[in-house]
Parts: sequence; C-alpha cells; structure tokens
Amino acid sequence: MPFTPPSEFLTRPDLKGTFGMSASTHWLASGAAQSVLERGGNAFDAAAAAAFVLHVVEPHLNGPGGDMVGIVSPVGRPPQVLMGQGPAPAAASIAHMRRLGLDMVPASGALAAAVPGAVDAWLLLLRDHGTWELSDILDYAIGYADNGHCLSGRACTVIGTVADLFFEHWPTSAALWIPDGRVPLADQLFKNPAYAATLRRLIAAGRDRRSRSERIDAARTEWGSGSIAAEIDAFVRQPHRHSSGRDHRGVLALADMAEFSACWERPVTFDFRGSTILKSDAWGQGPVLLQALAILDELPDEDVDPSTAVGAHNVLEALKLAMADREAYYGDGLDRSQLAVLLSREYAAIRRKEIAWHASTEFRPGVCGIEPYLPPLVEAAGQASGGATGEPTVTVTGETRGDTCHIDVIDRWGNAISATPSGGWLQSSPTIPSLGFALGTRLQMTWLDPGSPSALRPGKRPRTTLTPTMVMRDGWAVAALGTPGGDQQDQWQLSYLLRTLVGGYTPQQAIDAPTLHTTSMPGSFWPRTWEPGGAVVEDRLGEKVIGELVARGHHITRAGDWALGRLSVVTRDPSSGVVGSAANPRGAQGYAVGR
Repeated sequence: MPFTPPSEFLTRPDLKGTFGMSASTHWLASGAAQSVLERGGNAFDAAAAAAFVLHVVEPHLNGPGGDMVGIVSPVGRPPQVLMGQGPAPAAASIAHMRRLGLDMVPASGALAAAVPGAVDAWLLLLRDHGTWELSDILDYAIGYADNGHCLSGRACTVIGTVADLFFEHWPTSAALWIPDGRVPLADQLFKNPAYAATLRRLIAAGRDRRSRSERIDAARTEWGSGSIAAEIDAFVRQPHRHSSGRDHRGVLALADMAEFSACWERPVTFDFRGSTILKSDAWGQGPVLLQALAILDELPDEDVDPSTAVGAHNVLEALKLAMADREAYYGDGLDRSQLAVLLSREYAAIRRKEIAWHASTEFRPGVCGIEPYLPPLVEAAGQASGGATGEPTVTVTGETRGDTCHIDVIDRWGNAISATPSGGWLQSSPTIPSLGFALGTRLQMTWLDPGSPSALRPGKRPRTTLTPTMVMRDGWAVAALGTPGGDQQDQWQLSYLLRTLVGGYTPQQAIDAPTLHTTSMPGSFWPRTWEPGGAVVEDRLGEKVIGELVARGHHITRAGDWALGRLSVVTRDPSSGVVGSAANPRGAQGYAVGR
C-alpha cells in the first residue's frame, strides 16, 4: 500500500537545474549564496557568504556571538562535521551558578554564554574547503550592514517584545535596535555599521599575510584572541539584568576564546532504505533522528506514513523513545561505542516493541549498558506549540525558545553543505556596542545536576539542538537539508525523510505536507518542561487522522494549517548531475534559488 498521495497543489515548484542550488531561511542569504556560485565560487564559499548575511538579516535568529553545526561533503573526500559549538567557559560551573542562588542557567544574559563558535567555524570552512578571499566573502554582509536591509516583521516583533528590557536594563541594545527611541517597523531599512566595522577588522588582520590561508588564519586569531575577544571579555564583566530577575556578571573570558578552535569531526551514520544518513555526534541531538529511523526501519511502508493515523502514531512514539534516550545518555562525553549500541538494529528492535496501540505518557529511556539519567519532569502549562514555526518564542525578559537559521548549498561539481547557525540573538544578552552583536545563551541547555550527561561543566559543550542532515548514496551527497526549530529540528526532518525516501514525495511536496512533533520530553530551552503524551499537529493533517490520534491517547495541540517547520533542502542526482532545491513557504521568508 503506497503512502497517502500528496495534494496536487504545491506552494512552490521543485527547482531543477545543472549549475547549482542554494536554499536558506532568508531570501537575501539564498541570493548571496547563489551570487557566489554564479561568480565561480564553490558551495563552501557560497555557504560562508550566506552565513555572514544571516547574522545581519536574521539577528533575532542567529548572530556572530552564537554557534553553528554543519555537515560538508567535498567531492572526492570523506564527508565531515563542521563543529562550531563552543564549550562552557572555565568559570562557568554548577558551583558558581549555585552560589548566585540559581537552580537553572538563565535564559537571557551573558552568564549563559558559551564560547562563541560560529565565526571561527565559518572561517575554518573557508580556509579548508573554500576558494575565495575573505574580503570577497564578507562583502555581502558588510554591504547589508552598512547600507541597510529591510528588517523582517518577525524581527521587529521580537524587538518590540523586549523593548522595555532594553530601555530599562540594556541601554546598548536599545541604542542599536531601537534607534530614535522607536521600535522599527516591518520592512524599515535597518543598518548595523558597528558589525560592518567588526567584519572589516577581520579582513584587515590578514592584509599583510602572503597566502589566502594565512590571511584567514589571521582573521581567526583576531576573532579568538585579538582585540575583538578582548572587547567581549571587558564588556561581559559589567553586571546586567538576566532572566533570573537579578543582575549578574558574565564569566566568558578572553582566555576561553583563545583556547577554542572550531574543528572537523567524523559524522555519525545510519543506513536507511538504500541511503546513508549523516549527523553530528551526541554532543548534539543529531543521533535522535538516526535512532528514530532505526526504530521505524523494519515497519511496513504504510505504517510509517506521517499522513495516516497509524504512521503518525508510530512516528510520534518512535520520537518519544529516541528523545528519552537523548535526555538519559546524550552529552559531550558519550563514547562512540556507547552511541553505537543506541544506534544498533538490535537495540532498535527492542525499542520498536515498546510502541503500543495507545500513546505513551511515560518517560522511557532504554537499557543500553550504562545508567540512564532521569531528568526532573516538570509539566508544561500551555506551552506545547511554542516556537512552532522555527521562529523564536520570546518573553519580555529575553527568554527564547525555538530559534535558528539554516543554509543548504550544492554546486555543479557535487560539493554540498548543510549548516544550522543559531544563538547570539539580539534578545539574548546586551549588545556589545563596539562590535554590533550580542553573545548567545547556549548554556541554558545544560543542567545544574552533576549526574546529567549534559550537565554544566567547564570546557564541555552544551548539548545543542542544532542538527543539519546530509544524505549520501554511493559516495555522493544526494540531499543536504535542515530546519530551525529547537527540539523540533530532527522531528520535522524525520517526516521529510520518510516522505521522500519511503513515500516517493518530491522535496517540495515533502516540505509542503502537513507535519507534526512530540512535546513528550523535557525541553532543551528554559523552562525545561514537558507535556506527557503531547503532540503538536498542523490542522491540514485532517480531522479523521487527528481524531484517531486523540482516540489513541495523544494530547493534541492544533498549530494551524501552515505553522510547523522551516525546512530547506538541496539535492543532486549523481547519475545525471541534475541539482534541485526546495524551501519552506511557512513564514514567507525562506527561499530556494538556482539554475
């Protein structure tokens, strides 16, 4: 029995061509990436240019003070994970937080800042796999920061939400984001000359170096241990308001930044229905997707169709099991041999038997040879659909959930990259005025419980939700995809992969199709709550399917017809060289371009 056929209506066409494709969560970033391809750059040059543009045009979703995770597939070389997730500073400890009277890492304020990893990671990508000069890469972002861009309505809404915080406690943020004392209006031309100057400092650092790689390394040094790092160090020492309702000093120091270096890692993989799915290691949530695929792999095709009640139920239950293992075992330090057990088909077979007809409302990590951590389970109060579209849910004190950007690029040679930048949001901590950006709050994803595998530990990476995906076949990248959305990122990607790899959907059909996710696990963001048996669905899933899910015991939250996910994807057929792309219509901001 085939998958439920998709509607004939598509919001956008599946793009096809032979030259190159770019897709991202903002049309200006997609346009910049494609411009680089048109001018002879490769996929990695294009992605780097787009990333710095995203710092400027989606400042409520990412920034240079944040982090990123990427997966790259260079032609003729093994695929790699680009690790741009900075660790906790040396002075960021459970004991320090407890001394401040905190039982949870604040969701806003520089005390929650990990070492900023995004900029160094993009520079590493450019040095090792790119071809362009840094000055040419940064020219796009400098242009938008200097000359202005039309600020999105959602960014203006975020600024309006935290305006009182800015005026009362974060005056440097008010000076940048609320010029002339008025919250900017949607499509108002907005400039950030301080960030343009910061980017010019990166370029100037390498001006006298002889080779391209030396010029890029000089920029990395300027960022990590030069004057930029020194200014970050000095600024976070000033007490400022946090989401705790009190004033604290940040602990990030120049020494922390100097010791950090983005790096390359080996992907974690799982073979599913003739394709190999690549993810980052368990310092992030990426293996959740692989575990869910492993659990579902042996079921009949018709039983994994997310458009049917049976398929949607199985998808939700598999995700609950995988997410429980995330909480119980994932963290910076889980051994690859232990992760191999969680990803084994033997373990998946045991977990598959735990899927019953009725929805589970329990937290159920599996047994894999090590003691599972059982996190505190605090039930949510009407927050199930927070951040549903991948745009942030922001409170008046700057607490943020469900934020992020995404970029996918593939070029005519077959080089491909999928990257998910995030953090360093304009609402996360006070703007550093000389630099034009704020630090991130990734440490809010750690627990102040030493027994947790994702506990706050100096020098350890917080378990991030940033989770791009690469699909390989016969040594070639055939798809690079991802989405914003915090805890929902792998959940929405799971439905996409099932529909394309099993159901035969085209990429745009799979992106347009109604999707769903579970909230039956502790959230990664403040306030770390869960909803036992909770499931969020798009209404387009249909009354019959939704009714059957309710009958099975799922606690359903209806999100609206077009609310969940901001997926984008680029594809390539190795046999013909035809490249393709698709992007999410929800929010009317993500775009795919190419030829």
